[in-house]
Amino acid sequence: MGFCQLSRNRTIAVTMLFCVMSAALLRAADTLSAAVSLDSGYSLLYDLQFDQAHQIFSSWDQAHPQDPLGPVSDAAGLLFSEFQRLGVLESQFYADDHKFEQRKKLTPDEELKKRLDERLQEAEKRAQRILARDPKDRDALFAMTLATGLRADYAALIDKSNLSSLHYTRTSTDWSQQLLAVDPTCYDAHLAAGISKYIIGSMSAPVRWLLRIGGVSGDKKAGVAELQLTADHGRYLAPFARILLAIAAVRDHDTQRAKELLAGLRDQYPDNPLFAREIARLESVR
Repeated sequence: MGFCQLSRNRTIAVTMLFCVMSAALLRAADTLSAAVSLDSGYSLLYDLQFDQAHQIFSSWDQAHPQDPLGPVSDAAGLLFSEFQRLGVLESQFYADDHKFEQRKKLTPDEELKKRLDERLQEAEKRAQRILARDPKDRDALFAMTLATGLRADYAALIDKSNLSSLHYTRTSTDWSQQLLAVDPTCYDAHLAAGISKYIIGSMSAPVRWLLRIGGVSGDKKAGVAELQLTADHGRYLAPFARILLAIAAVRDHDTQRAKELLAGLRDQYPDNPLFAREIARLESVR
């Protein structure tokens, strides 16, 4: 075999090896992309794997430095971890509002609050920059909806500032309506309006009347219906919507419905002890 034949064979072999390596690298890249998807980060969040969720959100953010979904998702992880530390979600399951209002006041983590606000500000800055170019950008509208919704949740459930929470809730609902006008299939957007309608619809008649004068209205049944849309079809927020529906069921004394929702969450997120614990508590008070 001559030198030219050897060279040709070596060239073919190198080319084949390069193709095999390229295919392997592409498969690895696809696997990495799947591993750092926002979906997997949210799944870890609901399973209380907060450090791992933060790593996923941070990796995704680094790969998409202009996208507001990275920082707003990280903010959601921070808030949910604070809910878990303070036992916020557990306290919401009490049907006795007096007992809830008399619960022991816990001290928020000020460093986490600072990081949360930084992440929300970054998400809002990126989203507003995109919306200045394209007011109908779906992801930017969703980021604004989620960011203001997270601010409302912190104000209501940790700061216990009802007025601030109502302000952010109304703003979040406005953003969600813009988003749904652009994309009616973005079912996560129904969460904001669902929370708003349910909370305001649960208030006393005089308070509802005053809020209606200010342009804010509520309806518990309509709120539950919107939460159900997110629970059934949402991408990132479906589990959170089911948690809220379970809380609503407890407060409406529909224990069976609450247990069904919690059982589904328990099976989907076995590392989260909240769901099994609340089922056991509901069974103990029958």
